[in-house]
Amino acid sequence: MGSQEVSTVDWQGKHVTVAGLGVSGIPAARALHERGALVTVVNDGDDERARAQAAELEALGITVRLGDGATLPPSTELVVTAPGWQPDKPLFLAAAEAGVPVWGDVELAWRLRGDNGKKAAPWLAVTGTNGKTTTVRMLASILEAAGLRTAAVGNIGVSLLDAVLGDTEYDVLAVELSSYQLHWAPSLRAHSAAVLNLAPDHLDWHGSMEAYAADKGRVYEGNTVACVYNVADPATEDLVREADVEEGCRAIGFTLGAPGPSQLGVVDGILVDRAFVANRQKHAQELAEVTDVNPPAPHNIANALAAAALARAFGVEPAAVREGLRAFRPDAHRIEHVADIGEVAYVDDSKATNTHATEASLAAYDSIVWIAGGLAKGATFDELVTGAAKRLRGVVLMGADRALIHEALTRHAPEVPVVDLERTDTGAMSEAVARAAELARPGDTVLLAPACASMDMFTNYNKRGEAFADAVRARADESA
Repeated sequence: MGSQEVSTVDWQGKHVTVAGLGVSGIPAARALHERGALVTVVNDGDDERARAQAAELEALGITVRLGDGATLPPSTELVVTAPGWQPDKPLFLAAAEAGVPVWGDVELAWRLRGDNGKKAAPWLAVTGTNGKTTTVRMLASILEAAGLRTAAVGNIGVSLLDAVLGDTEYDVLAVELSSYQLHWAPSLRAHSAAVLNLAPDHLDWHGSMEAYAADKGRVYEGNTVACVYNVADPATEDLVREADVEEGCRAIGFTLGAPGPSQLGVVDGILVDRAFVANRQKHAQELAEVTDVNPPAPHNIANALAAAALARAFGVEPAAVREGLRAFRPDAHRIEHVADIGEVAYVDDSKATNTHATEASLAAYDSIVWIAGGLAKGATFDELVTGAAKRLRGVVLMGADRALIHEALTRHAPEVPVVDLERTDTGAMSEAVARAAELARPGDTVLLAPACASMDMFTNYNKRGEAFADAVRARADESA
């Protein structure tokens, strides 16, 4: 099926099992029911919230089975799953044995686009281990600056189903896709797509790094104009080579160095395009200045280049790239400058929940007091510490798996002073900020970039970041 073709399915009387109540399952069940499908929702949980959600669906005539997400209902012709459900669940094994296809919410949205008579907007898709949300939001900002009706959708913002079935008719969608979502999206065909980077993550779900990479690489399948890859991460270019794309689709690289032909890159503080110009062998088009990127950290400049490449693939003019990047404001807890106190900068990157994201964060500053720790999720820290050792003024560790980081520091940065906080109460972050301030010198950056998940001490990374910001602002008020 070509990238711009719309798939039509006769849903009337089709037996569909929706796996999982939640942000994707409930809209999927409703959309399928409205189209005449005979929908059964199965869900592992049977708590008060699930029962309330089930009651709402049952009132519409949808069957809901709580506390049993393992058994495939009889007569099922299709399973539509929430993206987080692992591929080895008994439900999916039973579906495979019965020859029943399994789609995710992304696949369903792809199949339903244009179903309500609206024009089916092309998708510009972004995946990668880190930077997806920022890149997609940058891309949406650029597309808006070009006067296009767009939205940042997928793993963020508006749900894909709402975007394709809602009243707004979009010109193009900026779509964030996780490896989970791509795993269950066999017929997705984007206009253009980018894989920002690849690093070990979610291996418990995918089973291996190879399987994880293969699912990320699905984003390139059937691209019509551009497959955007990271020159600094050869694994992303390998995925382009392996993809089956439309005739004429081009491989477009982005680099923090000077770009070659068919690449975007940086020259003397200028973001330049040598891919979407008339003579890419000899000419480069200025798009924006590094200072137009907020914040201008190296990994964020890479995000901006990837967003610019996708926008240029869609025909956006250079002026809109500059305007869109200038208008963009990053989400909270992503390299967010909180305050300067006594010539020391305090920066919240609580979103850096794995080593790959933290490596990029640490690379953005020259002299750092690093606050780290939490749930390691099976990660190791030797490579991270080795790469950052020369930048570290000191380290403050907290959380359940802080000992793993401490051991890596002992091996690879024994001269760096380390404060090990045992406490896990709500005041722990205030003490961490206070101890970091003691280690810092004028010109340093106190950086919260935990390299770990937050759930040992906080509800999520947002709450962790808020605790850091609150502690910093309280300290700033005291010193004012």
